[in-house]
Amino acid sequence: MNTSLPPLSLSILGVEPLDEFIREIADFVHHMIVTRPVYPDAKIEVEAKLGVLRDRTSGQRLVLPVLVETILIPNLNEVDVRFESNMSLNQHRHFNNMLNDLKRISSQPSHPTSPLEYTHVKVVDSFYLSEDREKIRVTREEKSNTVLEITRKIRLGDLNIFSPKRAADWRVSVSLEVPVPHPVGSPTHIRRKDRICYSHEEFNIDLTQVHSSNNTTSNPPPQIFHELEVEIARSALLLSTASKRGDPNASEIDRNAFDELIRSFVNNARILVKNANDGWHT
Repeated sequence: MNTSLPPLSLSILGVEPLDEFIREIADFVHHMIVTRPVYPDAKIEVEAKLGVLRDRTSGQRLVLPVLVETILIPNLNEVDVRFESNMSLNQHRHFNNMLNDLKRISSQPSHPTSPLEYTHVKVVDSFYLSEDREKIRVTREEKSNTVLEITRKIRLGDLNIFSPKRAADWRVSVSLEVPVPHPVGSPTHIRRKDRICYSHEEFNIDLTQVHSSNNTTSNPPPQIFHELEVEIARSALLLSTASKRGDPNASEIDRNAFDELIRSFVNNARILVKNANDGWHT
């Protein structure tokens, strides 16, 4: 009796069924982009941040009757949660070591993907309230005090992803970053960011330590946060691929480019979540 497995078709139709999870995220991001308000020179930001979904009442991590990774319906009243992106210093070190090892390994000729690049930046974000109570961020290079950008960030939407088999959950956020003139007055709070940025193809993976201080109270002790996110690097590429998604007049490659970009984006987020240590805050 032959017990070896013969070659199998992907399905009875010879094709692989659509991955509904990735398609749902692609549809969400695409909708946020095509329905966005129009501002001159605004950039689209799409990022996935690691964290923990917590019940607002109990403060405990969310529990749902599901076995695997699940996208929550946005703004669902029945599930009242908050997303907490801060991780422990030990978790920060774990990801730092993991990504440094990956950068080293990826430079070897035998590695199956293109190499990771690495930059270490230190910036200071000062936040101001404009006359119409909008929050404006002024970003400076810490050492030289050179202004790098002045923006107003408009959050377009969030998708929370609950991962019951992992130590961390994640959130996909779509935002607009609108350039604005330098605000007047004094900042309401300041965030000093010590960021290690690992870039790979069309994505940036940012591991950041943040020292946050509030200027509205006298001599407040700074709060320290550790955060990890993956971001699509080029706003222009997002806009270009989104505009051709499903366009019958575009080539098949161009029609599918947006979904391929989101697929790789989601895969990167999943890889990071999978590698989170047990005990997100310990």
